[in-house]
Amino acid sequence: CLDLVGTPSTFGMPSRRNDYPRANDLYVQRLLDAGAVVVGKTNVPQALIYNESSNALYGRTNNPWDTARTPGGSSGGEGAIIAAGGSPLGLGTDIGGSLRLPAAFCGIVSLKPTSPRTHDYSRFSEQSFEFGPIASVVGPMARDVADLALTVQLIGTLSHPRLPSPQPLGDPNAVDVSKLRVGFFTHDGLMQPSPAVARAVREAAAILRAAGAQVTEWTPPDLRQAAALYVRLLTANGASLFRAALAHDKAEPQIAALYWLAQRSRRTVQRIRCALVLLRQMKFAEQLGNVGFSAEDAQHFSAEADGYRQAFAAAMARADGGPLDVVLSPACFSPAWPHGASRELITGGAYCIVYNLLGYPAGVVPVTRVRPGEAIARPRSLDIVDMAARRVDIGSAGLPVGVQVAARPWQEHVALAAMQVIQDEVRKREDYPTMMREGGESVGE
Repeated sequence: CLDLVGTPSTFGMPSRRNDYPRANDLYVQRLLDAGAVVVGKTNVPQALIYNESSNALYGRTNNPWDTARTPGGSSGGEGAIIAAGGSPLGLGTDIGGSLRLPAAFCGIVSLKPTSPRTHDYSRFSEQSFEFGPIASVVGPMARDVADLALTVQLIGTLSHPRLPSPQPLGDPNAVDVSKLRVGFFTHDGLMQPSPAVARAVREAAAILRAAGAQVTEWTPPDLRQAAALYVRLLTANGASLFRAALAHDKAEPQIAALYWLAQRSRRTVQRIRCALVLLRQMKFAEQLGNVGFSAEDAQHFSAEADGYRQAFAAAMARADGGPLDVVLSPACFSPAWPHGASRELITGGAYCIVYNLLGYPAGVVPVTRVRPGEAIARPRSLDIVDMAARRVDIGSAGLPVGVQVAARPWQEHVALAAMQVIQDEVRKREDYPTMMREGGESVGE
């Protein structure tokens, strides 16, 4: 999706197979100017919409840890090639976890910077998402936290005439982690975390505590509200953002049903929702309750989102032990999904998307792998979302598990410093999730 002269910018859509740019994306050019060598461009989902990396133009990208599973999306191709050792680092975009989910699924690191530090200037994103309450950003993916810091240093100072100038980047090496106040949570109230996912967050919290940080369990403001606002803002007005993107392409199976429903009237959606409740499809009915709204409704939701941002900041300020600097949580409720699971799972919870709604910087660092005793099945259910989650856990032993590390706006260096401490410790452990032989230097070194 990021322009590179000589290669098409397809966004995974056959209608754009011959869309060759006249200039490089600004962030791509920054890396080229610094001496980067581009190995290639990697796969994404159609129009960057869902959490897999498959499309009708290039087919399906597999997770290198288990080819029956997805590397995530939208930056899943990038996550897969970095995890497999085909490239040391790369760029992706993130409007709903598209950098962080692939990192968690593939056992690598990534960082979504503060919005709008690295606003996504790509032609499709600029046209479709403009400067709404939820904006796409560009960020790095790599195998080493030092490489994330290097890349953010290179791309994180661009300015835009309609956006506030980015605040100066801090130095992760100057952060005293022992003085940080850290909060953590394991459950978003929407999707029960897999055992290994909850364990990984607690292990990361213990690592920071051992490093001297003040660590406490913390409950964020209602994440159900955050998830509802996110979906409502992106699908209001008949999902016009995505309708424009898919004007010349058939919607892929992973999003076809939700895309169709988002274009129905609110009355029709409510009738379908009532039918789903009668069929005991409670989770899908809840998700459906967030689509079918008008453009006028979106203005109300935008104001509500502002209120949520204020409540979240206040909750961080009032946390036990003093204002929080860092929040640890899952990036997703589970390890990597089987191919096709995004038809039922859609967002994977509010874990990632809350930081797109807030605009806060958030990264992912691998912590562990699923242990055999943790690859257990959830209880059987008539709910198709719960059953999809059950299928994810079955056979997941050995898959990587990452932890999300978020910080306050413009505090990327604080998140990176915490991620570095976690990475340094988990690399000493036998269950550290890497496909690469250790001992080589990182790009940042």
